[in-house]
Amino acid sequence: MHPNQALYAECRVERKMQRFFGWLSEKDRRRYAAIEAAKLGHGGVEYIARVLACDPKTIRQGLHELEEAEDAAAGRIRKKGGGARRASSCSQPSK
Repeated sequence: MHPNQALYAECRVERKMQRFFGWLSEKDRRRYAAIEAAKLGHGGVEYIARVLACDPKTIRQGLHELEEAEDAAAGRIRKKGGGARRASSCSQPSK
C-alpha cells in the first residue's frame, strides 16, 4: 500500500470514529474512547483525545470504569444535580 493510501484510509477511519462518537451518550462516549485508547497502548489516550476532541482525563475515567466489576453508572447518564436546571412552572417571561 502506498503511504498516501494508508494516510487516506486512516483519515477515513478517524472521521467515522468522530461521527459515531457524536451519536453516543456521555457515558458511552467516555467508554468508547477508553476502549479505542486501550487498543493502541502507549500514547493511545493522547491520540484518541486528539482525534475525538475530548479531554484525556475523560478517557482515563472511562478506562477506570471499564475495570470496575459493576457498572456504577447503570441507568444514569449524569450524576445527580448534573445538567441544566429546570425552568419553574410559575415563572412567566416578562414583556
